[in-house]
Amino acid sequence: MSYSSSLASRRTFLRGLGVCLALPTLESLIPKVRAASTGAQGLASTTTGMPLRMGFVAFANGSNYKRWVPIGEGRDFELNEGFAAMKELKDKFQIITNLAHDTANNWGDGPGDHARSGASFLTGCHAWKTLGSKLQLGVSVDQIAARQVGHLTRIDSLQLGVEGERLYGSCDTGYPCAYQYNISWASESLPLAPEPNPRAVFEMLFGSGVGEEREANLLKRLERRKSVLDFVLEDVRDMNRKLGRNDRQKVDEYLAGVRKIEQQIEKAERFKMPDAQSKTPAGIPEDHEQHVDLMYDLMAVAFQTDSTRVVSYSVAPEGSNRPFVNLGIPEGHHFLTHHAGNEEKIQKVVKIERWYMERFARFLKTLDSMKDADGTSVLDNSMIVYGCGLGDGNKHNHDQLPVILAGKGGGTVNPGQHLKLPQSTPMTNLYVAMLERMKVQASRVGDSSGRLDSI
Repeated sequence: MSYSSSLASRRTFLRGLGVCLALPTLESLIPKVRAASTGAQGLASTTTGMPLRMGFVAFANGSNYKRWVPIGEGRDFELNEGFAAMKELKDKFQIITNLAHDTANNWGDGPGDHARSGASFLTGCHAWKTLGSKLQLGVSVDQIAARQVGHLTRIDSLQLGVEGERLYGSCDTGYPCAYQYNISWASESLPLAPEPNPRAVFEMLFGSGVGEEREANLLKRLERRKSVLDFVLEDVRDMNRKLGRNDRQKVDEYLAGVRKIEQQIEKAERFKMPDAQSKTPAGIPEDHEQHVDLMYDLMAVAFQTDSTRVVSYSVAPEGSNRPFVNLGIPEGHHFLTHHAGNEEKIQKVVKIERWYMERFARFLKTLDSMKDADGTSVLDNSMIVYGCGLGDGNKHNHDQLPVILAGKGGGTVNPGQHLKLPQSTPMTNLYVAMLERMKVQASRVGDSSGRLDSI
């Protein structure tokens, strides 16, 4: 039998030829999990023994802050027009205003706000203009967590994106591109490039083996035109005989979701004509919305299966000038944010920001529909930051940052509020508070000055 013979293991795996398929937590685990639980919260775990996840989603070019800030404070608040897609999720997230990244400001090194915004978003450190490939920044909050909780999962952390890696070269007004295009940093000089290819992420999550072995297994599956699920069907049938009805339904729904993701990737590859001039790797959908959603889906399933508890996702690198033809907007996003009060440009930016918010709302609904073994949702047992290191794209300020914190953090976080903080509260104070809830030891992150306990 290829899967764990004890259903008490919180991370159960189905294994087949070149496949290692992690399963979501199942109700069958509850008795032993509860018996082992003393009510105390463990490392990156809830008090009921469920995985506690941490995610960071970064968008580009700031926001139209007047359409972002809620009306009212505390729990007595109304969502602004920019949050139309989030209305039915109002009790699942909180809006935190007056956060700032002072380290993204000009400290005497001239223009380059987009590069400094991307660099400081998760590190809270200032990026200096340097010559050549010399880099000096700091460890990002996701990697501080990954160092201490990564041993609990098969993958210590994931870095996702929708554009190719940029580790070298000169970008925003002379800053190394690495600062602008990478939000996760393993050390002061080592950025972790976000992976834009859903096929590569899928193989990381569901293909077993390492290096050439993993590649060989993928080629075998492609040659046989079989799904990863085809190789574990025998184990599924064997396991289903031992599960209750609710667990069988949960496994069926999960496997259907995995298959849907795989079909999307296969379709993108099947309809992609070979082109030596193309910059798009195989597996990346031509449709940008499908690409963004697919990476969100992979992030969700990584959390659901407890393949990792730490993920960063750059839905657009800082300074992104992508046009949104699907929205009737041929101009680039970055260009439009420098609107100088032009109402036509402002309304186009509003449409782009609404589109990004709709994608994020879809992701939260997906997490909320995924259930952990104790009956709570994956969203309940997560802390997901959605934000930007730039306040207003037209002003290029680094205070009044647009920031959302979604999820309940396993009962340690209080969503459903507008948390209005003192002006220019360090964004990194939020990160210290999140790490504390993960039981990660970290006295500070970047320029943090304390811990934001009011979340």
